Amino acid sequence: MNKTKMTTEKGIPSSSRVLMLLGQLERLNGEAVVTDTEAIRQVTGKILHLIQTQEKTRKEIMTKGSSGMEVILSSLENTRDLHTILNILCILNELLTVGGGRRIGVFVSKGGTAVLLQLLVHSGREPTPSEELMLQLHSLVAKVGPKDRKFGIKARLNGALNVTVNLLKQNLQNHKLLLPCLQVLRVYSSNSVNAVSLGKSGVVELLFRVIGPYSKKNTTLLKVALDTLAALLKSKMNARRAVDRAYVPSLLAIFQDWHRNDTRHRHMLIRKSILGCIKNITNIKLGRKAFIDADGMKILYSTSTECLPVRTLDPLVNTSSLIMRKCFPKNRLPLPTIKCVFHYPLPHVPASGPVAQLYSQPPGVDDVVDESDDNEDTEVDTENDTENEEDEKDYKGQNDDIETDLNKLRPRQVLSRPFEELRVYERFFKEFSEDFQEYDFESSRPTSHSAANAPKPHRSIIIPTAQPTAGPWAENPRNQALQPIKDEPPQIKDTPVSLDSISVSKAPESKLELELVQGLSQLLMDGPESVNGGCGIGGSQEDGVEQAVLEVPDTAALLPLHDPDMYLEMVKGTHSVPGYTEVAYPDYFGHVAPNFREPMLERVYGVQRTKIFQDIERLIHPADIVDKLVYDLDMQRCPVIDDGDCLKFNSQFESGNLRKAIQVRKFEYDLVLNSDINSNHYHQWFYFEVSSMRVGVPYRFNIINCEKSNSQFNYGMQVLMYSVQDAISGSPRWVRTGYDICYYKNHFSRSSIAAGGQKGKSYYTMTFTVTFRHKDDVCYFAYHYPYTYSTLKMHLQKLSGLRTPQIYYRQDQLCETLGGNGCPLLTITAMPESTSNDHICQFRNRPVVFLSARVHPGETNASWVMKGTLEFLMSSSPLAQSLRESYIFKVVPMLNPDGVINGNHRCSLSGEDLNRQWLIPSVELHPTIYHTKSLLQYLTAIGRTPLVFCDYHGHSRKKNVFMYGCSIKETVWQTSVNTSSCDLQEDLGYRTLPKLLSQLAPAFSLASCSFVVERSKESTARVVVWREIGVQRSYTMESTLCGCDQGKYKGLQIGTRELEEMGSQFCVALLRLRRLTSPLELRNHHTHLLDMESDLIETRCNVTCPTTYVMQEDEPTFLEEVDYSAESDEENDPDLEAAHQDPSSDPEFNHQDSLT
Repeated sequence: MNKTKMTTEKGIPSSSRVLMLLGQLERLNGEAVVTDTEAIRQVTGKILHLIQTQEKTRKEIMTKGSSGMEVILSSLENTRDLHTILNILCILNELLTVGGGRRIGVFVSKGGTAVLLQLLVHSGREPTPSEELMLQLHSLVAKVGPKDRKFGIKARLNGALNVTVNLLKQNLQNHKLLLPCLQVLRVYSSNSVNAVSLGKSGVVELLFRVIGPYSKKNTTLLKVALDTLAALLKSKMNARRAVDRAYVPSLLAIFQDWHRNDTRHRHMLIRKSILGCIKNITNIKLGRKAFIDADGMKILYSTSTECLPVRTLDPLVNTSSLIMRKCFPKNRLPLPTIKCVFHYPLPHVPASGPVAQLYSQPPGVDDVVDESDDNEDTEVDTENDTENEEDEKDYKGQNDDIETDLNKLRPRQVLSRPFEELRVYERFFKEFSEDFQEYDFESSRPTSHSAANAPKPHRSIIIPTAQPTAGPWAENPRNQALQPIKDEPPQIKDTPVSLDSISVSKAPESKLELELVQGLSQLLMDGPESVNGGCGIGGSQEDGVEQAVLEVPDTAALLPLHDPDMYLEMVKGTHSVPGYTEVAYPDYFGHVAPNFREPMLERVYGVQRTKIFQDIERLIHPADIVDKLVYDLDMQRCPVIDDGDCLKFNSQFESGNLRKAIQVRKFEYDLVLNSDINSNHYHQWFYFEVSSMRVGVPYRFNIINCEKSNSQFNYGMQVLMYSVQDAISGSPRWVRTGYDICYYKNHFSRSSIAAGGQKGKSYYTMTFTVTFRHKDDVCYFAYHYPYTYSTLKMHLQKLSGLRTPQIYYRQDQLCETLGGNGCPLLTITAMPESTSNDHICQFRNRPVVFLSARVHPGETNASWVMKGTLEFLMSSSPLAQSLRESYIFKVVPMLNPDGVINGNHRCSLSGEDLNRQWLIPSVELHPTIYHTKSLLQYLTAIGRTPLVFCDYHGHSRKKNVFMYGCSIKETVWQTSVNTSSCDLQEDLGYRTLPKLLSQLAPAFSLASCSFVVERSKESTARVVVWREIGVQRSYTMESTLCGCDQGKYKGLQIGTRELEEMGSQFCVALLRLRRLTSPLELRNHHTHLLDMESDLIETRCNVTCPTTYVMQEDEPTFLEEVDYSAESDEENDPDLEAAHQDPSSDPEFNHQDSLT
């Protein structure tokens, strides 16, 4: 039918003439023996002319349904006439030059690649192949090859590789033919098998004959040759061949020559291609050694330094930086062992797991050294070098961790222990049997003051500093020595007070209002007193040295739940493994949330690159490195080393974590964190003291043994600092501080023991710079706002003093931890209105809400959220009273007191993550989890399964506050499991509370919530309580450590005010939840569930990913990325809708929705 249409008269449009010519060509191809060669030449020539002059004809041939491409390829396959072949190749070149990948895709789908390769092989067999033919063929193959996924295999099987290689050897001086040959070789080399084969054929050596020093001629040819060489050198075998033939010094010399002569930077791409070759050679150990031996570090460092002022040369600087980081010799972490400095003997060692492996190590094993680089070649970072390899790998295979067993996805109440065994927990639920017959409801009246809040004698407190002096604690380290204030009138001085020699006392109550107005700034001097030093326990103050007693007012008006004297009493009952005898000043005096915004830190362009170059300078200029140990907990008798002009460090106080400090340069220090006790990893939480600083000098601090592959420190998060000088001047608060902050992979190697069996892993550096503002200051740095166990005890004591006759409040000790510290359990509800049966019945039958927090010690934000919840529950507001009347609250505010006390990041004293022990907790090793689970099992056994269970956590790699829940339907939707609708019947009530929070709490993000159940989380509180206890609304509530990227607080770092607000808004959401789930509201509940169904369909769930056994997380993969090679200017956060603003929120923030 088409043939008849093609035979038309003259005067028809050009596109129709092409169809007519194609029809003629098709008839000629259909002849058994092609005899009319001249006719085919004429037809193909006319088609070529039309295509070159008329764009319409190209479109006509390539339109969908056209058989033009098949006709052309058939002609090419059948003809042997050189002129015809050249015509057809020119036609194909014209067709495929424009139209992008779509036309080439059509060509490949029609079998065009195979036809070209067959023609190439056939032509290569001729004694003297046509140069024009080979030129056209290779040009066309170079265009088609990258679009054909199987091109490398097809070329190898057809024998095309040898044809091109032989042609290359014969035409090294023929630049016209050499260029397309190199282009095709570059495509061949993208296949790893081909690359090895070409290397054996001597192509690497041939290419080194093509590339050379700076020249203005044939730059295009040189660029292609370098790209081809770089592709070949991705093969380890070819890289070894290049090293053996001493090509590494040659490449460095060529690079230097181009760098010197390309003064106008016109050939930056050639210089980058040379670096690409070096980068691929240094992927193997031999290549890195050859690079170091050829003085490559100094060469690239000097050339990069010269390129830094020119922004357009950043690709060269970034690639050079990557090569230097890769070749930087792996250093041993400066520790005798990666195990924790402190040891706590366990009652018994687990049969398996990390702790068992730790205890099974033979004595004398060096667990710090990394042996991998001595035994094998390590493939290291790709060109993008995102430093997020684990995250990317996990993200690609994220569905592998999702639970697909429907039997495990159906929650069922399992009473794994006999009820008689659980009956012992009845004593924690007195509210279920209380009859209040002896309680006088009529005579009870609210009291304005309680014993807990009564004024106490004011005494001075030792401020711990890094100054090694003696004190009264030397004889009895467990005794918190307190110094009396002398009776002589104080003398006011205008000069700054040296904080190495002061003690603190609170002002008399009568002065409170006046001094608060004056900003808490009066400095009062007194006679000599002894103070506590850095070692905390030795020596005495020199005679005749005047000491200051600093008198500051009570801050009860600002911190109603804080009492320094009470805090000291709480500290005395806190048991730590090291036996701490010092109190950190911020914990003693307290933290008042700042009344100003703290926006996320804008990432300065090139900051990470600058820091990396400074690290590289250590190798290039070793004479500039001080390398002086200034603090070392491995020397436990006196870890502070004071022998010169350097900072003093200290971390020997509750929740402190700093193991070692090394002075690298005059104002730069490497810091090493301590592992969790009975562990050899989990380095993230830090809390330490610094003193003896200079004013106005930028100090750089590098925490060099971080383990996570990425951090919010790359996305605007800052460290926290507490200045004692600021505190005594009226600003007792933690503030976000530091600049030039970044987080990157460093040159310190992690042993396979520390990396869970994985070899070749590196640690990461978190670096920040601080300029101190006060002379003789004492400053504290922390990962997040500290919240110690002693602080919790103090807050609970103060909260109990807020109890009114309308509040039912009881505090029990759930159990004792491994370290001998009590785990408090709180019961909070409203008192019944009277002793009548109806009121007592209503009291006993209120639904239970079970809350817990701080299972991970480093997630201090969870405690601040819990503080907000508890303050709201104990407040006198009508909403709080309504909430108490609606529920009975059972609260375990700190599940891991031992970990908090001893400065752990994730584990308890057992060396295990307690949030992975909920399936089968040990009463000896995990007492708090064992007994908390038993409480929940008891509730289930008596038919009082909680309505809500929520475990408060912190999240280090995501922004906002959000929840993880459990849903059969949403889990199955993320998998390929085939199920019927009846298998997925589920009440959508689990989405109600997150939905309410998204409407109430400015920091909460519903879009960040996930309700997927993962296999790796089956032993967490959230999943076990949902699956075994049968709590449908079982959640983990995660609070960011950084800040928010949506809503009212968008662009701001989160503070204690916002965290406490989140805790109180959680309570308001529970009150609204009660109204939605109460029997009176059930008639309208179906409408609410329809809204939940709509949200469920519209919301795409975020799926968490499996993690390694070394760094088990409750966190899903962190998907934000920093381009570590391109140094992106800013972070692109999703622009989410602003959250609903609660009119009762802090008025300071109501005038502006966001700050970016």
